[in-house]
Amino acid sequence: MAEKLGIFVSSDQYLQHLLGICTAATKAGKEVKVFLTNRGVLLTQDPDFPKLEGQGHVSLCNVNFEAFKLEKPVPVVDEKDFATQMRHAEIIEWCDRYIVL
Repeated sequence: MAEKLGIFVSSDQYLQHLLGICTAATKAGKEVKVFLTNRGVLLTQDPDFPKLEGQGHVSLCNVNFEAFKLEKPVPVVDEKDFATQMRHAEIIEWCDRYIVL
C-alpha cells in the first residue's frame, strides 16, 4: 500500500516548495493530494502552476477562489475539484502524512 501525503496550502509564497515536494513524493511512489485555500488559491495564477500536472491530485476552496475574483478554467484543477473545506477534512482523514505550507 502506497503511503499517502496530504498538503494544505494557505499561502501564495511557496509554489516552488510545493512543486519540489510533490515531485519527490510522486517519484518515491507516494500518493499526493493538495488542497489550496485562502491566499493559496492565488498560486493558480502563477505561470509555473501547470507543472503540478501529474504530481498529485489538486483541489481548492471555491469560496476563496471566488473571493479573489479568479476565473476558471484552471490548469490541473478539474471542475469537480472546486470544493469546500470539507474536501480539506477528507484529505486529513485520507493521508498518512500531512504538510502545511
